[in-house]
Amino acid sequence: QVQPVESGGGSVQAGGSLRLSCVAAAYGSACMGWFRQFPGKTREGVARIAATGNDRSYYADSVKGRFTISRDNLEKIVYLQMNSLKPEDTARYYCAAIMCDTWTSYSRWGQGTQVTVSS
Repeated sequence: QVQPVESGGGSVQAGGSLRLSCVAAAYGSACMGWFRQFPGKTREGVARIAATGNDRSYYADSVKGRFTISRDNLEKIVYLQMNSLKPEDTARYYCAAIMCDTWTSYSRWGQGTQVTVSS
């Protein structure tokens, strides 16, 4: 099973933006989600998008209005545009194929990409 590959993380100041990318060739048409993990905590769902052909999306309350999930169906890439970043967004971010309309993942976890927001 090939896991998604995340990239695009980095260090930014509060109020800045980053765009994360997730190459998910093996799951190109599946429902996909972005998750994040704080040190010592379990992963939490951040944003999810419906399967190809349906751009319905859902966001955790903590990121609603600041983050946008999208997908390039041709390239099989899922993006997470993160604006107005806050220090509390500092975490490692992962993407995964998920059961549609849930936070239940079924793909292997990749390495993730680290996002660090300084105040």
